[in-house]
Amino acid sequence: MTTGTIETRPRLRPEVLVPTVLLHVGALFALLPSNFSWSAVGVAFVLHCITIGLGISLGFHRLASHRSLKVPRWLEYFFILCGTLAGQGAVLGWVGYHRLHHMHVDQDLDPHDSTKGFWWSHIAWLMHEVPHRENRPKYTRDVNDDRFYRFCHDYYIHLQVALGVLLYFMGGMPWVVWGIFARLFVGFHATCFVNSACHMVGYRSHDTADQSTNCWWVALLTFGEGWHNNHHAIEYSARYGWNWWEIDMVWYVIWALKKVGLATNVKARRTTAKMS
Repeated sequence: MTTGTIETRPRLRPEVLVPTVLLHVGALFALLPSNFSWSAVGVAFVLHCITIGLGISLGFHRLASHRSLKVPRWLEYFFILCGTLAGQGAVLGWVGYHRLHHMHVDQDLDPHDSTKGFWWSHIAWLMHEVPHRENRPKYTRDVNDDRFYRFCHDYYIHLQVALGVLLYFMGGMPWVVWGIFARLFVGFHATCFVNSACHMVGYRSHDTADQSTNCWWVALLTFGEGWHNNHHAIEYSARYGWNWWEIDMVWYVIWALKKVGLATNVKARRTTAKMS
C-alpha cells in the first residue's frame, strides 16, 4: 500500500462560473448580422477605453491598488466607477487580490500563480476559491469603509444592468450586444492576459524574482498594462512603459492630469534592477 499526499483542488465557485459562461455566450450574439452596426462597434470601443483604460488600469490598478498617484476625491470616484463598469468583479475584491498577488507573486498564495499553467492564471483561478479569500478585507483596510467604494462593490452587477438598459434605449439590441457582452468579453480577456501571457511570453528588462514579462500586444489591449515586468520591478510607479517603444497610454493621461494640477504625488521613476 502506497502512501502520500493528495493534492486537493480549490472549491469551484458556481456563482462566478455561471455568469462567466453567460458572458461568453452573450458575446457570440455579436456574430449575428442583425446585431451589427458601426455605431454599436463605436460604442463598444469607447466604453472599452473608458472602462479598461481609465477604470481598470488607472482607477483599480495604479490608483486604488498601488496608490501611485493622488487625485481629487471626485475624480478618484469617477475612475472607480469606470472600473466597476468593466465587469471584472467587485472593486474591493479586485484590489485585495491584486495586492495579494504582489505579496506572493508566482507562489502558492498568489491568486493567479502563473507556475500552475496558462489556463489557471488566465481564467480558471477566478472559478475556484481564492487562497486567503477570507482575509481579503485585511488587504483593503484603506478603502473598506469608504462609502462609494462599498457602493460600487455591492452594486457592480446592478450598475452593469443599468448601463445595459441605457444602451438599449439609445441604440437597441446591437448596442447592448456590443456595448455590454462583446465589450466585456474583450476587456475581460485583455486584463486576464496580464496575469497569464505577461508571465509567459515577451521580454524581461529587469531581473525580478518572478516570471513577469513585457508583452507589446497585451500593452496595446490594456493601454499600458502589458509592460508587466517593468511594473513588477518597481510596482509603485505610475509609469509602466519606460523605453520609447513601450507605449503606455494611461501614463500619458496621468502626465496630462499632473500638468493641469489634477494629479499629485505621482510616483514615476526607473528602477536600477536591470537584467544582467
